[in-house]
Amino acid sequence: MELSLAWRLFKRELQQGQLLLIILAITLAVLSVSGLARVSERLQVAITGQASQFIAADRIIDSPVKIDAAILTKAEDLGLKHVTNMQFNSMVYSGDKFQLVTVRAVETGYPLKGDIELTSGKTKALPQAGEIWFETRLGGLLGYPKSIELGNSEFVLSNEISRLPDAGFNPFASSPVVLMRMEDVAKTGVIQPGSRVTYLYQFAGDEASLTAFEQSVKPLLNSTQRWVDVQSGDSPIAGAVKRAERFLLLASLMGIALACAAIGIAAQRYCQRHYDVVAMLKTFGASAKQIRLLFGTHLLLVTLMGIVLGLIGGVLLDLGISYLLPPEIAAYSPPLTRPLLLGVSTGLISAFMFSAYPLMRLLAIPPLRVLQRQLEGLQLGMWLHLLLSLGAMALLGYLYSQSWALTLTVVAAVLLLGVLLSVLGFVMIRLGHSVGMKTTNPLQLALAGLRRRARQNAVQLVGFSAALVLLLTILALRQDLLNEWQKQLPENAPNYFLVNIAPDDAKPLNDFMTAKGIVATDIYPVIRGRLTQINGEALISNEQSEAGEKGRVGISRELNLTWRNTLPANNELLEGHFNQAADEVSVESGVAERLGIAIGDKLTYVIDNQELTVKVASIRAVHWETLQPNFFMIFTEEALAPFAYTSMASFYLNDQQATNDQSTNDPATNGQALSADGTPKDAVILALIQQFPTISIIDVGAMVGQLRQIIEQVSLSLTLVLALVLLASALVLIAQTEAGMATRQRELAVLRTFGASGWLLRSATGLEFALLGGIAGVLAVIVAEFALYLLKTQVFELNVYMHWPWWGIAPVSGALIVALLGVWRCRQLLSQSCSELLKAGS
Repeated sequence: MELSLAWRLFKRELQQGQLLLIILAITLAVLSVSGLARVSERLQVAITGQASQFIAADRIIDSPVKIDAAILTKAEDLGLKHVTNMQFNSMVYSGDKFQLVTVRAVETGYPLKGDIELTSGKTKALPQAGEIWFETRLGGLLGYPKSIELGNSEFVLSNEISRLPDAGFNPFASSPVVLMRMEDVAKTGVIQPGSRVTYLYQFAGDEASLTAFEQSVKPLLNSTQRWVDVQSGDSPIAGAVKRAERFLLLASLMGIALACAAIGIAAQRYCQRHYDVVAMLKTFGASAKQIRLLFGTHLLLVTLMGIVLGLIGGVLLDLGISYLLPPEIAAYSPPLTRPLLLGVSTGLISAFMFSAYPLMRLLAIPPLRVLQRQLEGLQLGMWLHLLLSLGAMALLGYLYSQSWALTLTVVAAVLLLGVLLSVLGFVMIRLGHSVGMKTTNPLQLALAGLRRRARQNAVQLVGFSAALVLLLTILALRQDLLNEWQKQLPENAPNYFLVNIAPDDAKPLNDFMTAKGIVATDIYPVIRGRLTQINGEALISNEQSEAGEKGRVGISRELNLTWRNTLPANNELLEGHFNQAADEVSVESGVAERLGIAIGDKLTYVIDNQELTVKVASIRAVHWETLQPNFFMIFTEEALAPFAYTSMASFYLNDQQATNDQSTNDPATNGQALSADGTPKDAVILALIQQFPTISIIDVGAMVGQLRQIIEQVSLSLTLVLALVLLASALVLIAQTEAGMATRQRELAVLRTFGASGWLLRSATGLEFALLGGIAGVLAVIVAEFALYLLKTQVFELNVYMHWPWWGIAPVSGALIVALLGVWRCRQLLSQSCSELLKAGS
């Protein structure tokens, strides 16, 4: 019988629209979370998929020896594609000329991701048997012969390589690369027992299979083997991908916060509207069990309806956004399972935990309220409401992001907003004592309304402020990330690197650059050395540590050292002062943390069989993703003066047009790009190779272009997510303005009865909403600055600064937006006569 009654009341309230607000809130919650999660995951997969072209696969195992065949069998069992490549150094000959090269021997199927870029265009084909493809600079060094000798065999030079998809970025790897088939390696006779060879096992497949493969195989790798993906430090896109994924996670967490705010507001409004109903039911003899069953059933039906509508809306949102996405992003389609499950979980958890306290208050309404309407039953227990709300938000946040840093930042921002609103609500309540409906002027009437409805307005400010906080936070982070990436890849970023510059070549090279009108970047001296001691304590390798030797584990290879008088542009000083004395060194922060190095420690290096001891003067943060020369250790020139060195530099050549007035369409240049003196770009590079044969030239133009393409896709992703958060915020604002309509209707009826004009009521209503929006704007700026400080320092590693324009823009924008929404929502009430208002409110 109780279920039948509950169903009849549910249908009646549904037809009357009394359940519309809470259904809309739950629908919004599920739609925001499932829709944002689906779109965010699609963008994450697309960004990672595009970025995986930098390593020509999804995952790589880098090993100095062949790996166990069982690992490849495991990959096949999981449905993963895989190819095996070899990389080694060898000498090639052509007549009386010879050159050290890096040989890449590949199997059929390479590359698994991306394309090989030849000077003639992109291809997925490989060299034929007996052929070698070569980098342009090798042709310049050897005079473009028709064939070369490698070991015991001769190979035809058939195609020039512009770039391999997994070439990486290492300006210290100065040997030209040649590409050959794996089956041709044996007949060269180059690889013998003890030869130094790197085996690259590349894998590609769906994310679930890759994850299972990683979990089973990665623990089996030893210290000499590396697991590589697009987020590994070797990938130049790693930093951009990591930050973009964190941003997308944060945006979805913001969607969860919006959802929680909407449901909390709607649940409170729903329960307040039923205080009188519960009092009447108790007066007519209904038991507590019957009332719990009645409203529990209502909540369950409303939740299920909201979840279903929200899931449908989330799927439609994803389809709509996918239609607008570029084809290369829309082609990626991650499974629907997780967004749907997350949407259902959000609906159930948030509906229960955010409705629990308002429902407890509703069920505790005493029958005496029929006579004394000011009675509200349960007055204590707000701590329980706060605990349930924060617990729900933290649970949902962590379930989605798997990141305590992101989750706790959002919770901390919510706590700060709650504290500020509590203080504001207390002040407004204190000021609201003995305030009537003064109608002297619109501003006075608006202020009186604010103070009189202090509790209700404090609740409304939750929705308004939360929406503005999320907008400001997402907008600021998006702009900061885009600015950071633009700094890393400026318009004229160097696309050529010069390494192995001998000291005697520095002046002639500078004269050559000046003659061609090319502006090179700073020249960095490069000296090889090994860190052997820290404060007199000897360092050991990982292998020695595993063998049981005692000591501090160090860096198991030689480092590239340099000197500078000033801090490099892409470095940030974290501690200490940059090198000033001859016995001082500056250390990169990652190495300092790994080795436990602090300011004042003494480091001992072995360079050319000589020991050099220096003191740590500073710790630097280095932006490794900037495609600029970067170093772990920077010394003073006096410290490294006794040692022989070579240098490196970089420069930019325009790929599209001449930098002077001479046209690139001149038939004499055959349409090639020109240097500043009008020389075709290829001719400039060839002349540079011929005049300075010992200098290695590395072309990274193709990589810079690919990296820019990835950044553009990331930027589009951030813009789309921002648009979704804007939409969700607008829906929360609309839902929030709906919450106070019943109370406003009664007050407008009273004011109309006492002769208030339509102009006065419209002006006062607009001003009241504007004041609410302005206050929400101020609160939003305070909370957003706090949230951004935590996010930038703990999650995104960005520079922290105050957004001073917000202190003017946010309150004004909040006032305008909320005023327009409020007046728009109240337009029907404001146009009604006194009798119509009284009839509607009865």
